[in-house]
Amino acid sequence: MHEMAIVQSMLDIALRAGEDAGAKRIRTVRVKMGEYSDVVPVIMREYFAVAAKGTICEGAEIEIARIPVTMRCRACGWEGRVDRRRIVCGGCGGIALTLLTGREFFVESLEAE
Repeated sequence: MHEMAIVQSMLDIALRAGEDAGAKRIRTVRVKMGEYSDVVPVIMREYFAVAAKGTICEGAEIEIARIPVTMRCRACGWEGRVDRRRIVCGGCGGIALTLLTGREFFVESLEAE
């Protein structure tokens, strides 16, 4: 599963930032995740708990903020949020859409002590 590779990257980022800041413990890792990202939050949290054992990230909480799906219509130029169950342009009803946001996944911030 690709969640393990993502979790390892998250852990590396948190450990590096914690070390740079002289942190004794990372309490919270805040991530931004697009609604269309292929990451399963439950699995990600479980993998993180296992991967973080014995590090300053052990026991850290993972907070997830979702990024909505937004698109641009190639026919009329409309930009906005779309419903994942009915992906059509909010301006003209067309389906010639380009994804603008919703696939992102990144560590936004950390809380350390």
